[in-house]
Amino acid sequence: MANALAEMVGLGLTFLAAAIGFAKLESLGGLAGILLGFALAVATGIFEATLVGWAQWWAMQPWYPEIQKRTWWRATVIGALLAYILGYLPSTMMSLQAEATQTAAVVEPAQSIVLLLAAGMGLVGGAVLSFAQWLVLRKHVHGAGIWLPANMLAWMLGMPMIFWAIDQAQILGSNGQAVLLMAGALLAVGALVGAVHGLALVRLANKNILKGWIASDEEKPN
Repeated sequence: MANALAEMVGLGLTFLAAAIGFAKLESLGGLAGILLGFALAVATGIFEATLVGWAQWWAMQPWYPEIQKRTWWRATVIGALLAYILGYLPSTMMSLQAEATQTAAVVEPAQSIVLLLAAGMGLVGGAVLSFAQWLVLRKHVHGAGIWLPANMLAWMLGMPMIFWAIDQAQILGSNGQAVLLMAGALLAVGALVGAVHGLALVRLANKNILKGWIASDEEKPN
C-alpha cells in the first residue's frame, strides 16, 4: 500500500513536471533543447524517489528500525537518478543524432515490441534502482542480496504497464480521462511492484527474526 500510493503520487508528479518542462523547452529546439530536456527528465525523478523512499522506510520501520530515514532516502534518490539517466539516454542519443544529421525522427515500433523492450528496461532499471538500497540493507540484514532480483522482477512486470498506460492516455481525447487512467495505472504498478519486493522484505525479516531467536537460545546457559 505504501509503495502503491507513493508511486502514484511520485510518478504522477514526475510525469507532470516533465510534461510542463518539455512544453516550455519545445520552442528552444536544437541541441540545447534536447540536452536541457534530458537534464529535466532526470531531475524530475527526485519527486518519485523522495516519496517512494519515505514510504518504504515508513513501512519497513517495525522490522528494520536501525535503518535511518535519511540513509534510505539518499540511497533511493541515487538509484532513481541513475536509472533515469540510463532510461532516457537512448532516446536522447537518437534525438541528438537526428538533430546533427538533420534526419527524420525514428518511427516508434509496434506496441508489442515497445512492451517487450519496456520489460527489459524494467529488468535492468530494477537492478540499478535497488543497488544503492542493497548497500544499505546489507549492513543491517543477513541475506540482503535477494533485494536485487526482487526489484528486477518487480520492475520487469511493472514497466510494461506504465508504457501501455502512456500509450492509451495519448489516444484518449479528454485530459481528465487521461489523468484518471494514468493515476489508476500508476497505483496498480506501485501495488504490483510493492507486492513483489515487499515479499522479499518480509522473507528477509522472518529469516533475521528466526536467526535472532536461534542466537538467543544458543546464548542461554544449559
